[in-house]
Amino acid sequence: MTDSTPSVMDDPLQIIQDNNDVLIARVSEQISFDTFNPEDHQTLVQLVEGLGDPRGLMRLQFAETLGDIGEPATPFLVQALQTHENVVVRRAAAKTLTLIADPAAVPPLLEAFLHDPDTVVRGSSAGALARTGEAAAPYLLEILASPDHAQDIKGHAAWALAFMGSEAEKYLYKALKSDSLDVRCAVIGALGHVAQEKTDEKSCSLLIAALTDPEPLIRTEAAAALGQVNYPASVPHLILALQDTDLDVRKAAINALGKIGDLQAMDALKAALQDDLNVIRTLAKVAINQIERQAAEDDW
Repeated sequence: MTDSTPSVMDDPLQIIQDNNDVLIARVSEQISFDTFNPEDHQTLVQLVEGLGDPRGLMRLQFAETLGDIGEPATPFLVQALQTHENVVVRRAAAKTLTLIADPAAVPPLLEAFLHDPDTVVRGSSAGALARTGEAAAPYLLEILASPDHAQDIKGHAAWALAFMGSEAEKYLYKALKSDSLDVRCAVIGALGHVAQEKTDEKSCSLLIAALTDPEPLIRTEAAAALGQVNYPASVPHLILALQDTDLDVRKAAINALGKIGDLQAMDALKAALQDDLNVIRTLAKVAINQIERQAAEDDW
């Protein structure tokens, strides 16, 4: 009887994997010896196709190799991101563009972020935009200002701006005057990251000023952001925010004071223990415990 079972040599998947192994070994060696030719478009196309390898570790190796090649690989990754029928390749292309952070990829990344049918591709494209930094900042602010985008898209855009931090600083300062609440809210959150990076007077002062913004959401975001920054000058302003008319602002201010751990907030927090609202009393107790614990640790 003739054995109808195909041999390993006839297995198309095995052939692809074997070819990928040879390709990645060859290119890795060329990169190591600085002999890789970035004009070798055929090899670049093959490397991008390798992002569809069924083995996760091999896909990662292809991505890292393309990341090492850098900007010469950008057009081929962009082409895959825009048109490849295999969603695994599109996902990996977006993640690889995160490694390269080429400003030239910003427009196609924005297109994928807004319109790709796959949620992972959209999220990975947002990550690549965040990693690209300043070049993507104005486009993300436009997304936040537009009424045409869903809140999950705006949430990713706000996260990307916060990730950029000081890289997007000049755009953040301008956008503080935006008519869009979504923009201003995202900017306050991003300025909190700027303040964490630099603890500079300007960003911290803007966050303090935002504690008196007409919009409760902005005041809440500002209080929360100040809780992440070691800036003692904010404590008196956060104490005043304990009397805010908005409950979320008061809660954020209490949490911030607890995180900052400054003893000058103790009297105001102890007064909050007598508040009519149980949530305020509970948060105040937690904040007092945080400050006392931090003071005890400082004594050591």
